[in-house]
Amino acid sequence: MKTAMLNSREIERKFLLKRLPENLKRARRYIIAQGYLATEPAGRQVRIRKKDKTASLTFKVGRGRSREEREVKLSPKQFAALWPATAGRRLRKLRYEIPWRDLLIEIDIYRGKHAGLVVAEVEFPDRTTCRKFKPPSWFGREVTAEKRYSNVRLANE
Repeated sequence: MKTAMLNSREIERKFLLKRLPENLKRARRYIIAQGYLATEPAGRQVRIRKKDKTASLTFKVGRGRSREEREVKLSPKQFAALWPATAGRRLRKLRYEIPWRDLLIEIDIYRGKHAGLVVAEVEFPDRTTCRKFKPPSWFGREVTAEKRYSNVRLANE
């Protein structure tokens, strides 16, 4: 099987929400199951994710607004074989994708032990766009640099 790998630099910001946007019901949505195979205090992590029926393995290095990311698509069989190794380091969430001013806002509504937590992430094509971003009025406090809102931290709680 030929494996496709995506190499990129992820530039994103994360926010809590004051309220959900009015157009949420019309947005594309996915159920996400995510688990971590390995995590290091230095900010390296290997995670697997199932987004509806699509599965992937992602390796990330770094923290904050910009970090290195490599992603490999997984077959359902590969995902099923790796999933048990993530026991105790998992999270589930409902993700909504909202196009906004040439960007994509991803709203994650967490389930399970983190039910009630709602965050928005915005990924940017470059650092300038990231720096100049003015969030919509329904965004709350920015939590990009706060470790307690990182998915890896939430999965390990």
